[in-house]
Amino acid sequence: MAVADTGSLTAAGRKLGMSQPTVGRRIRALEDHFGTPLLRREDGALIPTRFGQSMLDHIRRMQEEASAIDRATATLENSLAGVVRISATEGIGTAWLPIVMQEFRTEHPDILIDLGIGFRQYNLAQREADIAIRWAGTGDQNSLIGRKVATATFGLYASAEYLARKGRPQSLEDLAEHDGVIATLNDNKPLWILEQKQHPHQMPGRITFQSNSIWAYSEAINSGYGIGALPVTSDTRPDANIERILPNISKQEDIYLVAHEDLRRSARIRAVFDFLVEAFAQDAAWFLNGGTSVYDLEAKQNASALKTHAAQ
Repeated sequence: MAVADTGSLTAAGRKLGMSQPTVGRRIRALEDHFGTPLLRREDGALIPTRFGQSMLDHIRRMQEEASAIDRATATLENSLAGVVRISATEGIGTAWLPIVMQEFRTEHPDILIDLGIGFRQYNLAQREADIAIRWAGTGDQNSLIGRKVATATFGLYASAEYLARKGRPQSLEDLAEHDGVIATLNDNKPLWILEQKQHPHQMPGRITFQSNSIWAYSEAINSGYGIGALPVTSDTRPDANIERILPNISKQEDIYLVAHEDLRRSARIRAVFDFLVEAFAQDAAWFLNGGTSVYDLEAKQNASALKTHAAQ
């Protein structure tokens, strides 16, 4: 199934956590067992033969049943202990979530967090993650429970150094004379402010930096490569050297919290899910308008209290 999904032995090996020769040996063993080829090469990719496709249909049902058994074991776990896997994108997952979940662990120290960062959609049915934080929608997998938890506002930003060097644009048309920084995510569409018809507004005339990493992308804006689109929460970073430009230009994206319906019956996963719903509600104004996160303020207050206690 992995070879059919990825199109190569090497990619299947990466997905399965094993070497390419091992994958090849196992495929050959299956073909020897059935006495017929399972895969053929077409346009440089491995695809199932007719028999391989019929076998693959059975294998996918086997996978679905195995995943159902795995989820069923989770629903029997009523203790507030064990690992909960969360998937999130850079930004929320790297800057906000670790601070928030540390507060959760003061109440539930035996629940351990396994955080997967990336823009690909982790398969919740196959328990690649227990809970996912997703942009724009819940995804198209079956039997998912999704809840809109916040709306984030994006604006256009540039570093103070860049604006001193190139000037501050006064209109969208002025962007044609400026440098730009672009992030390309899973769909390869540029991260930019979109019009109502989902077409990008006027983009900078020259793109000086492009990355599929939000972390690298935001650092490039901060370092003066050019103008880019960022959430309005970005300028609250202690090392932020950026200023918002054209403040009347913005876009909003909804954030969803998603879990498989079976796993919502697990005590520890439900505890994390419910906590995150409340955490997003507490910080809803920050995601929408920027300013100071409730959790940044609490972290600073706690750190101050610890210093005072240590001094005493």
